[in-house]
Amino acid sequence: MDHYEKECLTYFQSDKIWDRILKAFRKKYSSYASFAGTIKITGLSVQDIETLEGFFCKNYHGKKSVSISASTFVKALSASKFDDVTAERLLELYFGGPIKGKKEKEAERRKQCGKIWNDFSGKQENTPAGQFLTIIKEEVKPARKEPLENWEIQLELAADMINALPFWSNRIEHLAIFASRVTGNPHAFDAGTISGNLLYRLIQRMNKDRQIVLPENKVFPSLQRHRCYLSVGLMLDQVSNYMMFYGISARKKEGTVHAGIEGFLQEREMVQIPLVVLAKCEKIECPNHRIRIVENPSIFALLCAKATGEEAYMCMNGQPRLSALLSLELLAKSDTKIYYAGDLDPEGLLIAQKLKKYYQGFFEYWHMTEEDYRKSRSEEVISEKRLKILDHITDPELRKVADAVAKYKTAGYQEKIFE
Repeated sequence: MDHYEKECLTYFQSDKIWDRILKAFRKKYSSYASFAGTIKITGLSVQDIETLEGFFCKNYHGKKSVSISASTFVKALSASKFDDVTAERLLELYFGGPIKGKKEKEAERRKQCGKIWNDFSGKQENTPAGQFLTIIKEEVKPARKEPLENWEIQLELAADMINALPFWSNRIEHLAIFASRVTGNPHAFDAGTISGNLLYRLIQRMNKDRQIVLPENKVFPSLQRHRCYLSVGLMLDQVSNYMMFYGISARKKEGTVHAGIEGFLQEREMVQIPLVVLAKCEKIECPNHRIRIVENPSIFALLCAKATGEEAYMCMNGQPRLSALLSLELLAKSDTKIYYAGDLDPEGLLIAQKLKKYYQGFFEYWHMTEEDYRKSRSEEVISEKRLKILDHITDPELRKVADAVAKYKTAGYQEKIFE
């Protein structure tokens, strides 16, 4: 910047009105890639009017707003003592650098994106994430109005997620622990968060790329997300996700018998098996390929106490969780016949119907007839809202008992049947 340009810059920095005008023309330049267009300046003060009249040699007296074309500004600048300074050069001087049009900026941004991606992909070449670079590129895109540094951070996070997945080392880990290990925040990947949604999309795309097809869970759709996470060794709920069994044995994925579960079988004791253990099993086996499943924990305990050694039992304990569905899949792999007893109320009948639809094998209702309902009826009145659930009972084997529940509007419980 020479003395002449410095004097020009000092003039245009001397009054705030020029800041508004030059910023407006810079915005136009960004669109047109040249000093062009017309700007409108509103809310003019008396001082602003005097400054404009002196520069443009026009009468703006009494006006609160003026429109100034690029050609008018260039003409006035050429007629001033700063005639050797072009309008484009003035913008460069005022804003401290080259003024770029939209196309120039986009070209430069594309170049920066290319460099960031090349650096990132090169760094991930020999990592698990390197196998899924196309997926990462499609799922993590630069936002147009955000700094590219944010995109770079998201790319690194996506790679860290994939590289840290526990299934690479044949482990299973709770989601909160995984999140803490990757980010330092145990809630970073919670459902509904931006990072949590990204993780879920990445896992889905990775499974598709690895040709891992999870059965579409139309019967229990809320558990689909759980299955997806478990496919890469992540658990959404470890503490409450377990099943109670009696009289079973289990084989691990490598084909050996699970020694711990086998010990409970030999001792004829009940065993609580968490999801993390079930996920490592290939199948569950029962004496005579039969198992009786009850919903109620107290009934389960009663049946186990009376068992003579050839029986196998399982306790569902309320709404089926992922551990329950995984248990059914493991039982189906050994062609186990299931006999299921649930509560005779709207929710219990609906659960029974869903479980029968879900199970890939022989499934028979046990103590869930109209006569069983008569024996087990309680004095608990079922609300009209709950009774509407019975409209969804379509299984012919349950329809009669559903009609009886609708008629008497009271629930039937297993305790009275097994007393």
